[in-house]
Amino acid sequence: MNWSHPHALARRARATHVIVWLATGVLLVAFFRVQVLSSSRYALQSEQNRLRALPLPAPRGLILDRNGAVLAENVPGYSVALLAASAESLSASLGRIGALLGIDSVDQAIILRRYRRDPYDPVTIRRDVPFETVAALEERRVTIRGLVIQTEPKRQYPHGESIAHVLGYVAEITEEELASERFAGARLGMQVGRDGLERQYDDRLRGQDGVRFIEVDALGRPVRDRGVAPTLEPERGETIRTTLDLELQRYVAGAFPVGQRGAVVVLNPRTGAILALYSSPAYDPNLFVGGVEPRLWNRLRTAQDHPLINRAIQAAYPPASPWKLVLATIALRRGLATMETRMTIPCRGGLQYYSRFFRCWKLDGHGALTLAEAITHSCDVYFYQLGRLIGLPELLREAGAFGVRERVGIDLPNERKSFFPSSTEYFNRRYGPRGWTNAVTLNLAIGQGENSQTPINVAQFFAMLANPDGTAPIPHLVGDPKPSERRLGLSRSQLAQLRTALVSVVEEGTATASRIATLNIAGKTGSAQNPHGEDHGWFVAFAPADNPRVLVAAIVEFAEHGSAVAPMVTRIIARHLLGADASGEPLRLLVPQDSAPEPVLILPVDTERPLGPLR
Repeated sequence: MNWSHPHALARRARATHVIVWLATGVLLVAFFRVQVLSSSRYALQSEQNRLRALPLPAPRGLILDRNGAVLAENVPGYSVALLAASAESLSASLGRIGALLGIDSVDQAIILRRYRRDPYDPVTIRRDVPFETVAALEERRVTIRGLVIQTEPKRQYPHGESIAHVLGYVAEITEEELASERFAGARLGMQVGRDGLERQYDDRLRGQDGVRFIEVDALGRPVRDRGVAPTLEPERGETIRTTLDLELQRYVAGAFPVGQRGAVVVLNPRTGAILALYSSPAYDPNLFVGGVEPRLWNRLRTAQDHPLINRAIQAAYPPASPWKLVLATIALRRGLATMETRMTIPCRGGLQYYSRFFRCWKLDGHGALTLAEAITHSCDVYFYQLGRLIGLPELLREAGAFGVRERVGIDLPNERKSFFPSSTEYFNRRYGPRGWTNAVTLNLAIGQGENSQTPINVAQFFAMLANPDGTAPIPHLVGDPKPSERRLGLSRSQLAQLRTALVSVVEEGTATASRIATLNIAGKTGSAQNPHGEDHGWFVAFAPADNPRVLVAAIVEFAEHGSAVAPMVTRIIARHLLGADASGEPLRLLVPQDSAPEPVLILPVDTERPLGPLR
């Protein structure tokens, strides 16, 4: 073909025009898509390349006592974060500031792992940084790429150890928690509740984080942090008002014997409102703010006295003599006894059961007692016989109605279940069908043996005794009373008779050294056998006996006798009802000369037949 021919040249020109117009059309369509249809997306991408979002942590809600006193609050603090273009750049910056912030190789590995998860977000290096360290970092800002220092709310617990187990503490959320539904919407680096009320009501206390933006260059280095984009202010978490009485809580902490272990529960038996809840030993929750040092955490976690355990709800003990009221309640509701019933064998210091002799704490005996008198003087021989009268299967079944195998349902995390066998099958499984005898009934009758109760559970049972209808709301720290399904099943007259017997315990029985002339106090002492040392001391009391407004359940480990704990409990009651004895001086526990431990089992040398595991 002759391309120089005029017709050929015209065709070439037309083809060229078509190609040019097609290319122009394609470019116009592409420009339209970019400039018009996708302008917002590319603008956003441009903004994302230019801007970095810095979360503004929301202040956690305040935690208040019943009178509005602050239990947990927020104070200004400083956090240090880094923006980095690469992991190598981040490592270099960490090398420059590591010594100032105390960052070791383990910390550095954690920080790098967080960076790789969200490389475009600032990675938090340290929280709760002292002002002196912040000033030193500011002096080196020119040499530290991507340094971001900002103020953020820091959790503070003004009353430290005295209320630690109730409040708990906060800590940075873990990667495992981020994947759980409980923390839906949370972000890496967020502070969340770890224990106590902080954890129980974390979703209400946490609030909603805000965000502010800073401008960065092509290498991700901050160049401007003010006025680059609107700031979304954080929303403070909900303020929670508790049922606690701060002054009473501090008084309880001061009255508890220094250096000893145990717990105290103070509540209103009518409403279930917890007025004070103390566990010893305790810890300072402020040490956990901003991250706890690994050495401190390991020391607390492995300490022999277990300061991280809330003994009021997480430790279980043999209930000892306070359990005798469970036996009395069962006997009364089944019509097996009245308050005037005497057992067939008077107390002469112990009871012979086949080849075993079960002692009473009073070696010369109590003589013939009524049920009311047996409660007053805590006669073991009487309750050995009452346990046999009820019978083991019925004792195991009837006691279950009082919640002795359950949690009470207090609004705190990790409450422990109390333990009491549900049937004789338990003994068959544990010891074999022939490895035990009905002698276990005698141990169970006085609150020993296969029986362990939490202080909060014992408090709940005595709250039912204190109330005229034999019921009590679920103990709680926040919100309104909630009814419990537990019932004693006694008449008002029978309950009044039991309360009268408990008054006699304080007026003329095992707790006479603790009585207060101006108060009508009902209570029960107990000494729980302990295979690791001296017996634990119980005392549970409420007042006024005819119209209870406060109930205190206390256990002191290794106190030897329940009567040694009683003076502390009655002082707490007087402090709440009368405002008396407000000095706050620690109480010295004195053991009255006429008190004695719970019974000890004596095994004859010539015992041949297996009589079961009794302790």
